[in-house]
Amino acid sequence: MRQQPTLAWRMTLEERQRVSDGAGGFAETWATLGQLWADINTRGASDGRLDAGPSTKMRHRLVVRGADETSPMRPKIGQRLRTGSRVFVIHGVSEWDASGLYLEIWAEEEVLA
Repeated sequence: MRQQPTLAWRMTLEERQRVSDGAGGFAETWATLGQLWADINTRGASDGRLDAGPSTKMRHRLVVRGADETSPMRPKIGQRLRTGSRVFVIHGVSEWDASGLYLEIWAEEEVLA
């Protein structure tokens, strides 16, 4: 049996939105959908590169409370979770176990080296 997750990290769930730039084009922004509490477990890392220089891509498994598939508070691929200056881009979401009490989120965080 799995150990109960410790939901100790307050996260902001965000979704990418396109807004008019006033000149006929669009700009991207992130809209806040709400707050979730998460358990964060690091699963690995690899080298990366940002415009600001070398970086490390950290892979994480996050666990949050379950939500129905129709709920706007159920994280989705392409959204992100933020806590402070840390940003976790969501790459996958599934039920943590058969009860559906928790969701498992696979995410990546890019950190400047």
